[in-house]
Amino acid sequence: MSKKKDRKGLGRGLSALMADIDSGPSKSSEVEVISSKTVLPIEKIIANLDQPRQDFNKEELDDLAKSIAARGIIQPIIVRAAPDQNGFFQIVAGERRWRAAQQAKLHEVPVVIREFNDEELLEVAIIENVQRANLNAVEEALGYKALMDQFGHTQEQVSSGLGKSRSYIANILRLLNLPVSVQNFIRDGILSAGHARTLIGNDRALELAKIMIKEKMSVRQAEILTKQGVIRNNLQSVKASSKDSDTRAIEADLSANLALGVSIEHKDVAGSGKVIISYKNLDDLDRICSILTGASK
Repeated sequence: MSKKKDRKGLGRGLSALMADIDSGPSKSSEVEVISSKTVLPIEKIIANLDQPRQDFNKEELDDLAKSIAARGIIQPIIVRAAPDQNGFFQIVAGERRWRAAQQAKLHEVPVVIREFNDEELLEVAIIENVQRANLNAVEEALGYKALMDQFGHTQEQVSSGLGKSRSYIANILRLLNLPVSVQNFIRDGILSAGHARTLIGNDRALELAKIMIKEKMSVRQAEILTKQGVIRNNLQSVKASSKDSDTRAIEADLSANLALGVSIEHKDVAGSGKVIISYKNLDDLDRICSILTGASK
């Protein structure tokens, strides 16, 4: 298929795509125009199998379906005539809305029909997703990689075109160097991109990722874990060394006053945590109980 001369520039995205939509009637007999809105039977629309978003959160999709059932689809789905299926239309942008509309049992959906060749279809789908959708970090990285590999864009062009820093693009692309199993942890939402970045280039990436997940480590703790190359029986030292100076000072004061080992595990996000007092014998335990119950007064 030949390349169109008026191809959209990188970074214009869906907002520019929507701005110059021709809302006039289509020549297709499958299309009906109602109140200046073009609608299509939902069974005549097919997905773009090459689009970057592959993971759809079920709960979010259910919420969107409920909203669509109550209020309809406010923003049209962007489609093109399917190249090899006469009378069918392929999604360029808006697959989540299409999927949710099916759940809501809509018979027809509002669309905007545009002419795109295969390259433009993929480029617009990538840009629309990375600009507007809540992609996980791996999907986002794959989108940037596709822009570079298939369209010859440099990291600088992707950066300026999508309004993201050069270092952001470079760092997120590095996630693709991780083992697929670790990438899947990111896709499943059980390992953050921040945690995963600490594993790049580490031969034990999968093992360490499992430890981070099991121990519910902060990113700071993950950094120390990968730098020290510790094993499971040294995890407590990792957690201790990742504490801020104020927490360590409080631990030292309590330890001095009680003459016992004291550890504070503070959860930064929730503000909650726990205080652990260690004892060596039953006499120490009896003294702790006396302090806590006020019997020592």
